[in-house]
Amino acid sequence: MKASETRLQPIIEGTKQYVIPLFQRSYSWTKKEWEILWDDIISLCEIGDNRSHFIGSIVTMPTISVPEGVAKYLLIDGQQRLTTIFILLALLRDKAKQSGQSELSEEIHNTLLVNQYKKDSDYYKFQPTQIDRNSFRGIIASEISMSDGQILSAYKFFEKKFRQTDIDIQILKKTITNNLSIVSIVLDPDDNPHLVFESLNAKGRPLTEADLIRNYFFMRIHIDEQENIYSKYWKPMQEALSDYLTEFIRHYLMRDGKIVKQTDVYFSLKDIVNQGNALDYLKDLLKFSGYYERLLYPEKEDNIEIRKLLSRLNRFEVNTAYPFLLNCYDDYNQSKISAVEFSNILKTIENFLIRRFICNVPTHGLNKIFPALYRNIKNKGVSTLFEGLQKELQTRGYPKDIEFKSRLIDAKLYGAGDRAIKTKLILESIEESYGHKEQVSFDTLSIEHIMPQTLTEYWQNHLGEDWEITEGFADKWAIPAPDDLINTDADLYTVMKRFLRYCNVQEMQNIERGLFI
Repeated sequence: MKASETRLQPIIEGTKQYVIPLFQRSYSWTKKEWEILWDDIISLCEIGDNRSHFIGSIVTMPTISVPEGVAKYLLIDGQQRLTTIFILLALLRDKAKQSGQSELSEEIHNTLLVNQYKKDSDYYKFQPTQIDRNSFRGIIASEISMSDGQILSAYKFFEKKFRQTDIDIQILKKTITNNLSIVSIVLDPDDNPHLVFESLNAKGRPLTEADLIRNYFFMRIHIDEQENIYSKYWKPMQEALSDYLTEFIRHYLMRDGKIVKQTDVYFSLKDIVNQGNALDYLKDLLKFSGYYERLLYPEKEDNIEIRKLLSRLNRFEVNTAYPFLLNCYDDYNQSKISAVEFSNILKTIENFLIRRFICNVPTHGLNKIFPALYRNIKNKGVSTLFEGLQKELQTRGYPKDIEFKSRLIDAKLYGAGDRAIKTKLILESIEESYGHKEQVSFDTLSIEHIMPQTLTEYWQNHLGEDWEITEGFADKWAIPAPDDLINTDADLYTVMKRFLRYCNVQEMQNIERGLFI
């Protein structure tokens, strides 16, 4: 790492280009910062001597470029002030041209804004992030209509300020390039730029694991290929998964049996990705991100049965099963398993989770079961993935019929939070099992008591002399029913009276067994 104080002119002049790394964020300076910079420049102009004014530091790192290309530097820190300087210089160029100073306009453009004899992206001395790139290029091309966002706002702010001053354009240009001083810090190629960036911006929004991973990938891809690869592979994942991107990468890494903590995603990926395989891993990540998107949003799945089963599983919040399901989805996508087998796999996982819920088996062990599940099945050489799943889960705390029947009688199904969600799913399944010609929509239904938990005198009178034996069932017996049905008291009383008079306790237990098996 080398640090030196310098003026802006040697930083900008010459055939070179500063590139904002992909882990940086978009241009975000506002009127407050623009006002300070403009006032500093005007003060220097009015003083009229060669005094310098320190405006901060920039951190850069040389990067690999093709032999015939321009010298390129990653701008690790200082993008806000350098972006603003380029916008201001573009404004001075435009004003010089409008005032008939074409020679000054061309000098600013060709020496400070662009690499005159280079083509394509090498033409620009500065490459902002992908979000700001088109807007910035519109300013550089003197086509303001092509610009938008904060970059256009900055240009218009300085344009307004320029109209309010009578200082000569040549003086403004000379002050910016010769009197503004910065500390230039140049990193060695072996330094870790994103960690430097993170430490320099410790007070800002911290980098996510996905931010670090993105930078790690693109630091291993030639800079001339980065924009194309970013648009083709990384951007679709980022747009599809958004805040779930880091968790997806964690589950992707866990699908071969490895346990990866949420804070260790970056370091786990770093162990397996290098210069030679970075692009291959990006391609594979993109493929699996499509599966993950369908796990999160089942409506994107084309197969109706699989879509329905995924929606049911998501009501159990089974993201611990995602590493295993990513492998299943890949097999399904490659036609290694059929839609029917994939559906049976999803049904088995649902059955496994429901039985554990009824039998009150702790859920914390699931994060150790599912990551290694696919690998364990394959290592045992079973004929089908579905068959292997059934056999493997039987050794992983899968409640047997006798235990399930026993616990179902006294399981507390009614409750708040996820308990209500799971119970509603069970009751919906019972309803669907009857195969009625007219299917009821479950969307508007809720779980309610058939009768109050504490029986009022009115209820006691209507239930008759046997009312006391019903109180023990108040917590357990609940039905999904529309609100208007719950309010029709007479009908419910009649139903309950008939039900209780013709069912003794043993019969009610038998009914419980039959309902949920």
